[in-house]
Amino acid sequence: MTKTTTAAAPVLSARALNRATLDRQLLLRPAGLSARAAVEHLLGLQAQNVRPPYYALAARLDGFVPEELSTLMAEREVVRIVSMRSTIHTHTADDCLTLRPLVQPARDRELTHFRTGLAGVDLDRLAALARDLVEAEPRTMKQLREALSAEWPDADPQSLAVAARCKLPLVQVTPRGLWGRSGQVALTTAEHWLGRPAEPAPAPDAVVLRYLAAFGPASVRDMQTWAGLTRLRPAFERLRPRLLTFQDEHGVELFDLPDAPRPDPDTPALPRLLPEFDNLLLSHADRTRVVPPEHHGRSWQGNQAHRTLLVDGFLAGVWKLEEDALVVEPFGRLTRAQREDVTEEARRMLAVMHPGTACDIRFGTVVRP
Repeated sequence: MTKTTTAAAPVLSARALNRATLDRQLLLRPAGLSARAAVEHLLGLQAQNVRPPYYALAARLDGFVPEELSTLMAEREVVRIVSMRSTIHTHTADDCLTLRPLVQPARDRELTHFRTGLAGVDLDRLAALARDLVEAEPRTMKQLREALSAEWPDADPQSLAVAARCKLPLVQVTPRGLWGRSGQVALTTAEHWLGRPAEPAPAPDAVVLRYLAAFGPASVRDMQTWAGLTRLRPAFERLRPRLLTFQDEHGVELFDLPDAPRPDPDTPALPRLLPEFDNLLLSHADRTRVVPPEHHGRSWQGNQAHRTLLVDGFLAGVWKLEEDALVVEPFGRLTRAQREDVTEEARRMLAVMHPGTACDIRFGTVVRP
């Protein structure tokens, strides 16, 4: 890690960083924001699967109901699109049309992994043909593979479809993503779905400020990890006169907004049940502000990410829903008071996400050996 900070920069402990990040992530106390305002503040929600954005907002917002986000999606005010870290996110329509162009360099780099299967393919022509196809009607990846393979029969079909998704801002059309509905992934361009053209990529400086508001205090590498981009230091340096600087316990320089909240490290943090792939656990190069070193890697099993439990603000276990129970597996011993708080949070979440459903709450095994 680069250690460019001076000795005079105040040191923020892992616990201080934890409380600041929880506050920015709307996890220190329930936030009185609308679902749309929360998605905008958080710069999107990780959404490889359909349900995680709903559970993410249930953990963060006071008065949230799943239908609120589902209605926004049906009305095309939020969309599902591959963006940060080349993974699917739920973004507001405005952020979809700006943040997606910002991360285009990462999508271009992704294409290099498929160059063997794209030998002889004119990528600009492929993008134009794919745009015509998906704007005529939404297409599945299978349909894109078949249509593009007819044009380039010697190319790898999967590489052709991936190239289309990298070159174009393709959104998943509804009913995919709606609460309580099912639907296969069908794609069209963001411009076509939203009825307006994409905006020019925003200056990195503006996004740095938004990132710090949602994830700070943070290092340059932290933001690069979140965005899946490189070479963001010049933007931080341009902003340096407007920012405060700190260092973590390892001497890594951290930047922050002067008026951003940095609560007392001893501020209480009640348990939270988070979905798999929650932004909180994936948006920093150094995740020890949330993940204690002894629990590193414990929320994953192979390629499967588990839903996670926070206790006192830190990763402390995993959970799952079964047919008749919500099962919580702590990584270590919880005090009686902590178990009661976890149970209360589980009841609250179930009342929000699954009202009227009879569901026991028990402590048991989630991760099988």
